[in-house]
Amino acid sequence: MKKIKKAALILALGLILVWPAVLSAQVITERYGQGVFANSYGPIKLVVDASVAIRDINSPYVLFILYMAAGEEGQNIVVHRDGITMIYQDQEYNMPPVKELREKYHRQMRDTNLYQISGREGLASTWVRFYKFPTNQDFFPLQASSSAPVDEGLLTGNIGFRTRCYFKNPGFKKGDEVIIRVTAKNDPNLSNEVAVVLE
Repeated sequence: MKKIKKAALILALGLILVWPAVLSAQVITERYGQGVFANSYGPIKLVVDASVAIRDINSPYVLFILYMAAGEEGQNIVVHRDGITMIYQDQEYNMPPVKELREKYHRQMRDTNLYQISGREGLASTWVRFYKFPTNQDFFPLQASSSAPVDEGLLTGNIGFRTRCYFKNPGFKKGDEVIIRVTAKNDPNLSNEVAVVLE
């Protein structure tokens, strides 16, 4: 009887520790409101800001802002653009090339403006506030920007990587769930994901 009580207590404590985490499709996801979803556990810490994707769900290309950091001090993790994928209805999607996005989609500046006017309270509640993110590195910098697109981001110590991530819209509807997965280039065993609800 004592063993059963002890096991129940450990389970209850475990649930309290991960609250407000939600186990969705076997992905631990913390929901912070305003379109911000995070996974602070695992080898790669992730925050996905889906506020623009949620506001403009019918856009032909949808924008997610990703914040990534090494899960453990002393780790050096390289993330290549091809290591970031979106899973929707059991199908995995890669990001389009920068050239394709610039030729077929002319609303990047509008997306940036939408992102800038969205609230930041949800994002400020995450682990992101403890890290530094270089501002001159992005997979999809604005065309008018002086920064060239990069193919890789480095996660080391308290230096993370923040980038725009675009995916071709496969036909999203309000309430749909997508999973954003990040896998390290220098070690494919280092991977993490976040479940995002487009509501």
